[in-house]
Amino acid sequence: MQGKVGLAKTRNIGLAAHIDAGKTTTTERILFYTGRVHRMGEVDDGDATMDWMPQESERGITITSAATTCRWREHRINIIDTPGHVDFTVEVERSMRVLDGLVLVVCAVGGVQAQTETVWRQADKYGVPRIVFVNKMDRVGSDFHEVLHQMRSALGADVVATQIPIGSGDKFEGIIDLVRMRSIRWTDELGVEMEYGPIPTDYESLASKFREYLIVSLAEIDSGIEKKFFAEQQPSEAEILKTLRKGTVGGGLVPVCCGSALKNRGIQPLLDNIVDFLPSPLDVPSIQGRDPKTGQTLLRAADPEAPFSALVFKVVTDAFVGQLSYTRVYSGYAKKGMTVYNSTAGARHRIGRLLRMHANHREEIEQAGPGDIVAIVGMDNASTGDTLCDPNKPIVLEKIAFPEPVITMAIEPRTAADEDKLDAALRVLAIEDPTFATRVNPETDQRVIAGMGELHLDIIKDRLLREFKVEANLGKPEVSYKETITAEAIGEGRFVRQTGGRGQYGHVVLRLSPAEPGSGLEFSNEIRRGVIPTEFIPAVEAGVKEAMQSGNIGGYPVVDVRVAVIDGSYHEVDSSEHAFRIAAYNAFRDAYEKAQPVLLEPIMAVEVVTPEDYMGEVVQDLTQRGADIQQMRATSGQTRTIDALVPLAGMFGYSTSLRNVTQGRGTYVMEPHTYWPCEKKKVY
Repeated sequence: MQGKVGLAKTRNIGLAAHIDAGKTTTTERILFYTGRVHRMGEVDDGDATMDWMPQESERGITITSAATTCRWREHRINIIDTPGHVDFTVEVERSMRVLDGLVLVVCAVGGVQAQTETVWRQADKYGVPRIVFVNKMDRVGSDFHEVLHQMRSALGADVVATQIPIGSGDKFEGIIDLVRMRSIRWTDELGVEMEYGPIPTDYESLASKFREYLIVSLAEIDSGIEKKFFAEQQPSEAEILKTLRKGTVGGGLVPVCCGSALKNRGIQPLLDNIVDFLPSPLDVPSIQGRDPKTGQTLLRAADPEAPFSALVFKVVTDAFVGQLSYTRVYSGYAKKGMTVYNSTAGARHRIGRLLRMHANHREEIEQAGPGDIVAIVGMDNASTGDTLCDPNKPIVLEKIAFPEPVITMAIEPRTAADEDKLDAALRVLAIEDPTFATRVNPETDQRVIAGMGELHLDIIKDRLLREFKVEANLGKPEVSYKETITAEAIGEGRFVRQTGGRGQYGHVVLRLSPAEPGSGLEFSNEIRRGVIPTEFIPAVEAGVKEAMQSGNIGGYPVVDVRVAVIDGSYHEVDSSEHAFRIAAYNAFRDAYEKAQPVLLEPIMAVEVVTPEDYMGEVVQDLTQRGADIQQMRATSGQTRTIDALVPLAGMFGYSTSLRNVTQGRGTYVMEPHTYWPCEKKKVY
């Protein structure tokens, strides 16, 4: 049984970064130095432990988050390695929901990039304490001090260096530990042997400045260090470590260390920082939920004796064992053979097997306690975001919110024999990935899939062929447009049927007005004098939601509308929920036509990194795609970064175009930014 001591020495952490910052390579080194693996795999060679999918090995990118466990200084570290590509941001989102701490890997050359900012916002959203590892100090153009500046200015982060590098680029020799004021160098190629020594003479002044900034930052947190600072006394190593931990766990400070994962430098001190500064399950606030019956707020502490509660944050279909439900246990214990209650779905599940995962390798265990991240076998109907709990002490934890797909493609099986297999495979993929959706177009009877980008859907197609043995043809990508209104309008709807017996009667008057972008539907009941009984209002709202599924311009979903029920009438005998639902549907349609509806198109935030020689051609190409250039800035050396907002419709095929314009030297990332009104001619 895992008690308080075990919990205090547990770290649930994730590694996240902008694409190509070296996150998976860093994870690989962590596994090697902790003894979890005995040979370091390489991303470029396609044999990294955490990139186990064939698609990951071939493309050299992380697509799905992978979990593993290792040990360092008698601490157990549960690690989730997350993707850096924005098409797979769902993996970061759901991982962030269950993490206690985060290691943000930042490239010493690229600095703070688009996905760095996205990950930072996700960590802020879930209140995850974090530390930073500035990687690739061996690369030409690396600049540790510029990265610190960018983190303060672009992220608003209160970063504090606990190390500074000795040299950079091909002159990167090691690091200076500012806590213990010593140098650390690695004397062998594998980075196993470390040599501790005094600070080099030419770095003494710089180290003293950074050390003073560190102490000043800690003095703002701890009064004991503050007194010593004003008395010109040096705090002890134990005091510094304790206060750094206090500041990190509280979210006020972000310790920064550095190194080169590829060259096997700086990983052991990073592991020390993970253990010393990031929180254990005991350090984070009790998980909050609600009683499914009363709605009352409930808390579950990380206590083995508390009622069992856990969150399913990921669902994967395994060819050998069936559906795996990746679960974070918050309180109590899960045991093999135990029956748990899925309070989200209102169902009971029996835990068939409990597995501790090491990427795609499975280790069977008998039980899992607070702080454990495990995969459960035997819950075929569980979905991402479901709460598992003690049947006698039910609780519903906050679900995970996911972005909506922005791109669609038609998909058809190549043969009639593949039709049923395709439908079954698409259902499985939709369960696994909340940002992937599938539907049938009612007008054309054509299957349509939707996702976060071209790469996302390309991976789906590849998985259909490899995993499910289904061959399918994909159509051209299409933009997922939406509709909204720009003016206030009032609409009236009636539904009256008389068939000899009991009839149907519903009468609703709605007021529609524009709502804030991203708000979806804001529904309110302004009925006075009971002209529509309260019990029919939910049916009115249901009718409104049904009407919003398809707008009048192009049949796209309607968003960001404020709807108020302001009048209507009912019949004591003939009125029903069905009648009011249809009346509300008609009232919405009536008002929508008068409310000056417009089409909305997804706008992407695009970051292009290019050599300075190609700046003109890149900007011209973006402008032709309808881009609104936000800024152009120097990144490092002769490299420049362009930030732009571009309609998604203009970005199809951009990777090929950028490759041609920059002779293969330019790179870009994009992520959904907002929806803007567009002209109808852009669609048809």
